[in-house]
Amino acid sequence: MTSEPTAAAKGLRPARTNATRQKLFDASMELIGERGAAGVTVDEIAAAAGVSKGTVYYNFGSKSELIAQLLRHGVDILKARLLEAADVAGTGDPLLAMEAMIGQAMDFMAEYPSFARLWVSENWRIPSEWQGTFAVLRGELLEVIGQAVERVAKAYPVDDSVSRGSLETAIFGACFVVGLDRQTYNPERTRDQSVAAIMAIMRGYVLKERTPRG
Repeated sequence: MTSEPTAAAKGLRPARTNATRQKLFDASMELIGERGAAGVTVDEIAAAAGVSKGTVYYNFGSKSELIAQLLRHGVDILKARLLEAADVAGTGDPLLAMEAMIGQAMDFMAEYPSFARLWVSENWRIPSEWQGTFAVLRGELLEVIGQAVERVAKAYPVDDSVSRGSLETAIFGACFVVGLDRQTYNPERTRDQSVAAIMAIMRGYVLKERTPRG
């Protein structure tokens, strides 16, 4: 007889229904934004989402797995927006495609500031209960950014002394920090100003802007 898989065995597998997952994501992000992940209970999350506590445990097994899956859900939303922006602008100037992606990241931070706070507060905490989850999700986001950087490098002369991994990490970190700073301390700062600040990193990587190769 096959036993029910544990939360650890399920890893980052999606929850059973997108509708339930979205309800739980929205409710959790609001509560976590108020009190942090440690200060929120499964009962509170379930009540805020309008589902039973049993539904939460049926889908996720534990609060820890719930948070892991909600991190996955948030990253999936962000990844989809980044990839869509890259696809829409991808047939033209890759710098403009990168700019569109960063714009989508700023929109995501504005829509889900509590997700950004959770990511920043827990991602670099050592040890963190979700360190393995963050490592996987961070790698996926860095891969998307890396592909966009690669397209720029193929189209423009770039500074080869810049570490590609460090560049991708700088853009990745800037999106979270600049987006969160705007929401928390500088609401008067516009989206375009935030995008321009992060794009300065990419424009510094490009030695000379001109008509892209090809």
